[in-house]
Amino acid sequence: MKRINFPKRYLIVILTFICTSVCYVERVGFSIAYTVAADAAGINQSSKGKILSTFYYGYACSQVPGGWAAQKIGGRKVLLLSFVLWSMTCALVPLDPSRVLTLVIARLLVGVAQGFIFPSIHTVLAQWVPPHEKSRSVSLTTSGMYLGAAAGMLFLPSLVKYKGPQSVFLAEAALGAMWSVLWFLYATDPPRSEHPKATAAGFGESLLPIIGGQKYKVENGGNSIRSSKIPWKRIFFSLPVWAIVVNNFTFHYALYVLMNWLPTYFELGLQLSLQEMGSSKMVPYLNMFIFSNIGGMLADHFVTKRIFSVTNTRKFLNTIGFLVASLALIAIPVFRTSDGAVLCSSVALGFLALGRAGFAVNHMDIAPRYAGIVMGVSNTAGTLAGIIGVDLSGKLLEAAKSIDSDLSSPESWRMVFFIPGLLCILSSFVFLLFSTGERIFD
Repeated sequence: MKRINFPKRYLIVILTFICTSVCYVERVGFSIAYTVAADAAGINQSSKGKILSTFYYGYACSQVPGGWAAQKIGGRKVLLLSFVLWSMTCALVPLDPSRVLTLVIARLLVGVAQGFIFPSIHTVLAQWVPPHEKSRSVSLTTSGMYLGAAAGMLFLPSLVKYKGPQSVFLAEAALGAMWSVLWFLYATDPPRSEHPKATAAGFGESLLPIIGGQKYKVENGGNSIRSSKIPWKRIFFSLPVWAIVVNNFTFHYALYVLMNWLPTYFELGLQLSLQEMGSSKMVPYLNMFIFSNIGGMLADHFVTKRIFSVTNTRKFLNTIGFLVASLALIAIPVFRTSDGAVLCSSVALGFLALGRAGFAVNHMDIAPRYAGIVMGVSNTAGTLAGIIGVDLSGKLLEAAKSIDSDLSSPESWRMVFFIPGLLCILSSFVFLLFSTGERIFD
């Protein structure tokens, strides 16, 4: 019987997919568990917003260091250390809303640890994945975020109901520990073979961490020196990098506002119980999972079949995704039923995920060797969006309470969803004007 050859890069992509799933189970889980515990303790919406946004301060601080560490030490090692750190924090910290300092320190630690994860993943994928599989590999990996969020929204409210909020922390720590064991056992760096095609294409051994200067063979038979110096100035002054940064900011502003405040919107804005909503509350995140992978497959199809250039493929998918999402976001408060809110949030998040086949893969187009660094820079902006968006939404809702004490009026929520909708429109035009699919960093 012929043995099936399963390429190692597929295993790496599957493991990174599981990685992002577990990370987002943790993020959604904290939002659900803390909301229940905070409401029981009588914590106001503004204070809740501050605790929910604390994670993002730590997350923002470690994005660029995470890209640097992945570039210098190797994404595989950094990824494992990050997972172990946040899993241990979840296992050891009690969920008590009255112990504000403990929660703040714990969320900062989890944020710092998880901030290393996505730059490390992009570094690993840039090493393992050939260009013709780039879009669908990145899309599958990042779609794990949405499947994790969907699973969290489906299962964790029941876990909180029957076992209490603290049980969520323990479940998340267990998932983190299990993934760490799998990664330790099965993840490796790509083989250090001097493969001219891989080098020319911009993946494989040529992207592994460099110590000092290293020689490698090129296709004409000569040698070239690979420098370990990172072109920080060129990265920070590059308009295509800033196009990615702006769109990453907007994507995460919308995502984090919905992730952190959608449960509150269902419960206060629509007077619905998350437990009673059943599986419908996970539909927006499941839609993200589906549309993210559709976007990745479409992008690779457009490029490999030469329907569009890489540049036009990125711009097309990014623009469609963000413009449709903007309309759906603005429409959320208009619908006063659970079905209407789920539909709008599903369309918004689904098309935002489709747009990731534009800006989110673009790191590996323009800078395959520095994909983790560029991802770290752009994800810092995305994290700042989390800090600003989650905290600002809490302040907007607290201010709205002076007119609508129970936050059941659509007017109380209009600005919360209008702001990310407007940002989507502006960001799509920035990407149209300044992005490129060409490699600009060697």
